[in-house]
This record gives sequence, structure tokens and C-alpha cells, in this order.
Amino acid sequence: MAVPFHELPGLIWFDGKLVPGPEANIHVLTHGLHYASCVFEGERAYGGRIFKSAEHSERLKKSATILDFEIPYSVAEIDAAKQLVLDKNGMKDAYVRPIAWRGSEQLGVSAQSNTIHLAIATWEWPSYFDPAQRLKGIKLDLADYRRPDPRTAPCFAKAAGLYMICTVSKHRAERKGFADAMMLDWEGRVAECTGANIFFVKDGKIHTPIADCFLDGITRRTVIDLAKRRGFEVIERRILPEELTDFSECFITGTAAEVTAVAQIADWNFNPGGITKQLMDDYTAEVNPKSAAA
Repeated sequence: MAVPFHELPGLIWFDGKLVPGPEANIHVLTHGLHYASCVFEGERAYGGRIFKSAEHSERLKKSATILDFEIPYSVAEIDAAKQLVLDKNGMKDAYVRPIAWRGSEQLGVSAQSNTIHLAIATWEWPSYFDPAQRLKGIKLDLADYRRPDPRTAPCFAKAAGLYMICTVSKHRAERKGFADAMMLDWEGRVAECTGANIFFVKDGKIHTPIADCFLDGITRRTVIDLAKRRGFEVIERRILPEELTDFSECFITGTAAEVTAVAQIADWNFNPGGITKQLMDDYTAEVNPKSAAA
């Protein structure tokens, strides 16, 4: 049985101090727990280096601003704290999770005077999906829940509350034998997966939904840049579900998923091919100094 996260050994950076992981606790009446006033990042370290660390820290602070609070540390201080935790825990290849939230001084919808906390944890975490399936292609369900209209939710923040429908959708998909689920947006257009952006290939060109009601992922932008370096045309546009029959390849991207091929979405089938494989290899070389030097 895997060790529960609250029992993981190692240190967690908590409001400026390193504390043993099992002691990094918060009160049950914390505002972030009751009202989802909480933002976070998901990052990976390869060979002891956190990939695009500053970019993640900048997004963390921006997410907090969107939720109307300010993290009391600069981007440089957050970057240094993440690296400190990684080094103190003796990890080279690891997942990195900074998280910021409103504290417990006041519990109600309004909590303007609450202390803003920041914690950073690291742990060893392999591929989000079965490595044997990453090139063969995972299978996705079609989620019942949709990404909300950006006028109804702070969709450009990496905020905890926005993941509630993702957890429900992923659970439903897994119970039916799928690895994940693809979500549509509030108008019925293709949006993303529960924790990853999605791409399609047609006639050698790469198509991906416009990120206007979900996160324009850091991995998403990295892969778009890698594709353009290879000379692939990348088209960001509205994609309707009925178009999925026209695409030959499909893949998803994210810090956890990295680049993972998709073989099926509901009743639509794809053949993981050369473009997907090329971008998987290019992404590995981009993030991993050992691979790049090999």
C-alpha cells in the first residue's frame, strides 16, 4: 500500500520554515477549505532542475490576484523556496506543489483580513498515466460537466474550486474503464481534459482549442513552441465534437501528463503517429537535461 500523503517523509516549506511533512497541518476551519480560496501549481523537476520554475511562480501569484488576495512572497522568493525543498529532500526527479490559501481568522464569504499562507511540497511521482500506454494511446471518456463560461468563474486562475468538476468527471471515466475524460466548454465545443490540454492532427497540421475558458497551460505553450520549431503549423481555433472523425492523431499535454498519446475519445478513434511521437521525444529532451545531453 502506498504511503498516504499526510505521512510522506521529508520536509515541506510552510510560511517560510521547513517542517516535517506530517506536521504541515492547517485548522479545519480554514477559509481555503470551506470556500475554495486556494490556488496552486503543479511543477516537475528533472535532474534537480524545476522546469520553467519562474513561469509557474508568476502564474501562482497571478492566480492569487484573480482570487483577490496577494501572496506575501516575490517570484524570486518562491523560486528559491521550491529549490530549497527539492534540495533538502534530496530529490532530482520530482513533482513540486506550491499552494497558497486564506487562513482561519475569519470564516465567512468575506475574509479580507485572513492571513495568506504558502506551502511547498515535493514528492516522487512517475508518469500520470501508465507508461506503456503513453505512446500506445490512452482512452478518454466524454465528460458530462462542461467548462464554464468565463463570465461565471475565474477560469484563468489555477484555483482549487475549478477542479471539483474535474475530479467528478475523472472518477466517472475511471469507473467506466477510461483513463480520463475530455470536457467540452459551455457552448459544446472541445475544451480540455480534466487536468491537461488537448491537441489533434489532420493532414500534418496540429489543431488545438483556443484557451479562453480554461488554462493556457505552460506545457501547452511549450509544446506549441516545440512544434513550430519542427516546422509544424499549429492552429488554435474552435473545434466541434463532430470534427473529431476528421483527425488522425490526438495527444494531451500537462505537467503531470507531459505529452501523452490518445487512442480513443468516447466513440472516436485515433492512431498515435509520427507527430505525436516526435513531440513526445522533443518534450523529453526539452525538460530533461540528461536526455538532452544524451
